[in-house]
Amino acid sequence: MKSFASSFGKSKHNKFVHLAASAVAALALASGINTANAATIKTPKAKEVISVSFQPSQTQPNINPLAIGGTEYQAMGIEPFALIPLILFGGVVIFVPLVFGGLVVIGEREVGIVVKKFALTGKGLPPGRFIALNGEAGLQADTLAPGWHWGHWPWQYSVKKEAVVVVPQGQIALIVAADGASNPPERILGKIVECDNFQDARKFLTKGGEKGRQMSFLTAGTYRINTALFKVITSANASSHGMNPEQLRVYSVLSDKVGIVTTLDGLPIPPGEIAGPVIEGHDNFQNGQKFLNGGGRRGLQEQILLSGSWNLNPWLVQVEQVPMTEIPIGYVGVVISFVGQDQEDVSGAAFTHGNLVNPGHKGVWVEPLYPGKQPLNSRIMKIELVPTTNIVLNWSRRTERHSYDAQLASLTVRSRDGFAFDLEVAQIIHVGALDAPKVISRVGSMQNLVDHVLEPTIGNYFRNSAQNCTVLDFLTARSERQTEAADYIKTALRAYYVQAIDTLIGDIQPPATLMQTQTDRKIAEEERKTYEVQQMAQTQRQQLVRETALANIQQEMVSSEQSVQIAELKSQAAIKEANGQAEATKLKALAEAEGIRATGNAKAETYRTGVQALGMQGYTAMQLMQIIGDRNVRLIPDIMVGGNNGTSNGLVDGLLSMILWNQTGHNPNKTGAFPPPPPPKKSEPSNGSQIIGELPKE
Repeated sequence: MKSFASSFGKSKHNKFVHLAASAVAALALASGINTANAATIKTPKAKEVISVSFQPSQTQPNINPLAIGGTEYQAMGIEPFALIPLILFGGVVIFVPLVFGGLVVIGEREVGIVVKKFALTGKGLPPGRFIALNGEAGLQADTLAPGWHWGHWPWQYSVKKEAVVVVPQGQIALIVAADGASNPPERILGKIVECDNFQDARKFLTKGGEKGRQMSFLTAGTYRINTALFKVITSANASSHGMNPEQLRVYSVLSDKVGIVTTLDGLPIPPGEIAGPVIEGHDNFQNGQKFLNGGGRRGLQEQILLSGSWNLNPWLVQVEQVPMTEIPIGYVGVVISFVGQDQEDVSGAAFTHGNLVNPGHKGVWVEPLYPGKQPLNSRIMKIELVPTTNIVLNWSRRTERHSYDAQLASLTVRSRDGFAFDLEVAQIIHVGALDAPKVISRVGSMQNLVDHVLEPTIGNYFRNSAQNCTVLDFLTARSERQTEAADYIKTALRAYYVQAIDTLIGDIQPPATLMQTQTDRKIAEEERKTYEVQQMAQTQRQQLVRETALANIQQEMVSSEQSVQIAELKSQAAIKEANGQAEATKLKALAEAEGIRATGNAKAETYRTGVQALGMQGYTAMQLMQIIGDRNVRLIPDIMVGGNNGTSNGLVDGLLSMILWNQTGHNPNKTGAFPPPPPPKKSEPSNGSQIIGELPKE
């Protein structure tokens, strides 16, 4: 109201300007009439006078008839003083419509806001109303369109000219109504009514338009709006109304993202729910009234916005853009929905570890999502990625890229002989795509599967297994332990719908002292093997030398082989000959033996007869004499040496006699016959005489 009162003076000034313009028009009309009979009319001169004399900024017309040359007025047949009545007439013609006709001129890009200063009936506005609908004093609902409007007398009306509202392309404008019905307690925005985009204030007020922030908004275009009733917020004046200019732009959702919607008006979300249900027919929240009429709830919405541009009222809709849910190759996505229809278990009676539901229901969906980008509302559902390729889990310091085994460490086990040692294990598992929902329904996530199923199962098995053997047995029977572990774990994981591909035993770290003993033993064994290898090398070297020598004497070997064969043949012939001779000798010996036996028997008979005839001693003496005679045995020595009273001439003479005897050829070794005995040499007997004789040997 204050702004309209302050602008009243300006409107009065504008009226005087229009009055001056009307006077100029009247003068031009009168001049045209009067100059119809004149010989010559200098119209340009008259126009020039009019354009110079009447300026919009002047409050009074400044026409000086005396400035016009008398010659010119005489040429037109008009006396200079005769123009004064015409001017007065034109002023009356102009002033009367303006003052008494209430003429108001509105430009083509303007709208006239009317203020009625008083009402003749004395009727005032109803309580709580701000805009007059029935001629009451005050701001009027109806505005003035471009053109001439009569009946708005300056003493009763004040008209403020406002520029039309222009909403640029790609933007919207919000509306705040200063008058209308009160909002219901459950609503924060005024409902949408048919009022030609707020250009018909009367319809807005008569059809139940509500005061305050409006749910409807203006899109790109030009609007003639009663700014006394509606405050228009655009990007140009958003800061002065506590808003960000970006909020008044058409909202765009990027191509690889989805918009998660939160509404600020509507019915409350029912207890036990976290998001409002999907409402049909509101054109992606662009028509807020249809959203509310369809039972829309305030708060988080199940429905999302896909990529594109949307005209959204920021007082009704807030949008958060999040990336689409991407399921990589080699994974499936198990959907855990927190909203939807009531749970209806479709897993069957055999599956007793959780509920599986069809898509659109609340719970774990029985059908997984396959690789790709999925436009899902990540605020009302959770996507648990389950790898469908083989997964390697390491109980060691190594961690795979999936990081499920980041908290796993080497197993510390104790053997039967009381030694504690560390054991590294790698487990390979696989989860089928159709089994993934069952796994998630039972354990919740893949990390829970590792932490709550695999870790205790594998750890307890190896701890129990290690207690049944010694450390050295565990080391030596590693492959058997690995096979037993793979069979046991495969059976244990099958109950969780997980396939155990293989169980691998990695590094085993026994006690250092025990390991040192094993190391020393191994070194000794390796050294023994080294010696054996060296021995084999030397043997092969000898074989090589032998083979080389054989190759070098191959010709001689052939000759030798032939000689050997010849010798073998000769030896075989000699053997046969010797066998023949031996056989002959044997037969001859047998014959001789038989002859000797016969001769012996005869001699024995002869001896027996001789003994009987001569007696034992007589027959023996006869046999000795016969043998001495047959053998020519000499009973007297050839040389006799003797000594006489300490002299040794007898010995010297004996030696000289032997030498001479040998030199004369009487050596029996040369002749083969014994020399005839020399004549005995007589010597005188003495006590110290000795006889030295040599008897010939047989």
